Amino acid sequence: MAALEAARRGAQVLLFDTNPMVGRKLLVTGGGRCNISNRHVAAEAYTCADRAFLETAFALWGHERTIARLEELGIPTYATHDGWCYPLSDSGATVAQAFAAMLHLAGVEVHLKTKISDVRLAAGCLILEVGGPSHTLTVDRAVVATGGKAYPALGSGGDFFSVLERLGHRVLPVRPALAPVVADVRRLHKLQGVRLDVGLTLLQGDDVVGRTAGNMMFTNYGLSGPAAMDLSHLISTRPHADLTLSVDLLHYTRDALLPLISRFREKPVPLRVILGAVLPVKIPPVLINMAGLRDDVTMDALSASDLEGVLDLAADLSVAVKGTRGFEVCQLSTGGVPVTEVEAKTMASRVIPHLHLAGEVLDVVGPCGGYNLQFALTSGALAGAGAAG
Repeated sequence: MAALEAARRGAQVLLFDTNPMVGRKLLVTGGGRCNISNRHVAAEAYTCADRAFLETAFALWGHERTIARLEELGIPTYATHDGWCYPLSDSGATVAQAFAAMLHLAGVEVHLKTKISDVRLAAGCLILEVGGPSHTLTVDRAVVATGGKAYPALGSGGDFFSVLERLGHRVLPVRPALAPVVADVRRLHKLQGVRLDVGLTLLQGDDVVGRTAGNMMFTNYGLSGPAAMDLSHLISTRPHADLTLSVDLLHYTRDALLPLISRFREKPVPLRVILGAVLPVKIPPVLINMAGLRDDVTMDALSASDLEGVLDLAADLSVAVKGTRGFEVCQLSTGGVPVTEVEAKTMASRVIPHLHLAGEVLDVVGPCGGYNLQFALTSGALAGAGAAG
């Protein structure tokens, strides 16, 4: 996006990519469908050092402008009922192909399997080391869009952070974000593979660190799915903290369950049937067992305290957090250059003249659902326009 916007403004643009194709990371986004944006993108949905930075960036280049630009580039999109946006093709591969075709059409000189190993500032220009010190290139402006450390197999190992640090930028510790959560779920082993919509609260002692709601899946190592992953950056940045996740299994279904309980409270209907009306079939037996009740206990045989105990478990299923999965499976990384060191309108570095930064190299974390790809496209477009400006 940076290369296209720079070329659109008349700049002579060279694009260097260590991968054998441009947009390789797009192939794995959204489970291959490429969750490219979200209708509800807003600064308050993100975590970063300065929310005003994002407010300015999205005011200049937000969701609607992105979708319009993608349409111009031959990438029509659609949105689901909850605002998640995908290409009409439902394919990250076709998005990458479209970008490659548009780069060629715009006259961008693309160099694949090529690594920029260093950058130096000299005489009002930037000197790039292309593969090593023996081959250099002098440019007027450069956009760094080298990513973080997520999915290192796709070319993002975080190598360029050391270059930015040497040039004077502050680089915050890079840790997994949008990663599955590792937790003590031994007592919930029968729920492996169960997926449902829940509310999640992350606690450090009695203090609430973060809250979210959405889809979650029980796994053999802990919890996965967007709801759990949205809290993972709050876990990875607290590596030694005593953290607990409270799972509210009734977050979305409480209003449907309570009338059922009232209607069948004095009838010989199994409790598992009533709970099963709003929860996946594997969950009620586990809750009933954890409450110390018989599997076949009926509504009319339940004491008030027994019923309250089961409902309390369903509303606050607590698991001890051990950490997150690593960079190899996370969708994003947190850390990198704080946005306070970058100018919002052009993504220009406040530390290094003629350098612009975009995407995951900046310390910005959004939730699952297209938010992070939207920030990548926003920052890329502003960086490219700013560098050419």
